[in-house]
This record gives sequence, structure tokens and C-alpha cells, in this order.
Amino acid sequence: MARITIKRVYDDASQSDGFRVLVDRLWPRGVSKVGAHVAVWLRDIAPSGALRTWFGHDPSKFDEFRRRYASELDAMDEAYVPEAGPVAELRGICREHDVVTLVYSAKDEEHNNAVVLRDYLLRMM
Repeated sequence: MARITIKRVYDDASQSDGFRVLVDRLWPRGVSKVGAHVAVWLRDIAPSGALRTWFGHDPSKFDEFRRRYASELDAMDEAYVPEAGPVAELRGICREHDVVTLVYSAKDEEHNNAVVLRDYLLRMM
């Protein structure tokens, strides 16, 4: 199983990041495709637009956001043919690499979709 880390896209990439996966639905502002140093962009694994808007990066809503996003991830995983959806793809990436870094753009390093996604993956592995 991979060691799964998280990192802001605006922080410098490093060799220790391993395989970098952008997990935001929208491309980060002010960052070039080359400058992001991501191996793959899994936009479909990000929270839905409605959930993202509802959350609004409000820390007081984080526990409910975590629950709702995990439900979306469960639904995503069930909606696709086994091993074909974004959750299955990310699980496969985690099996293939020693270190996987989930890259995100939110300013809040404790209350964001990458935190929820990392915890979700760790529970599944």
C-alpha cells in the first residue's frame, strides 16, 4: 500500500512527493500545467459542484462535508464498472506507487477535499 500524503499545489513539488495527483474539479488559478508537476488530474473524483458550493470552505461545516463527500465517493465507486471509475483508478494508482501525493488548491490545509479523500482511501486499503 502506498503512503498517501497531501500537499497544496502552490507549494514546491519535491522528489519525496512520489506520484502527484491533482484532486480538484477546477484547475488551480495561476498554476501552469508544467508548474503543477502532477502526473494525473482526476477532476471527477472531486466533490460535486453543489457540495463544493455548499461547503464554501467553512470549517464549521467540515464534519458534514466529510460525510457528504464520502457518500459521493461511495456512489461514484458503485456507479462505474468495477475498476473503471475515478475511485478505482485512484486505488490502482495507490497500489502501483510507493508514495502518492493528493494535490489540492484550497488555502485551508486542514479542511479540504484532499484530507477527506486521503482518509477515505486509507479506510479502504
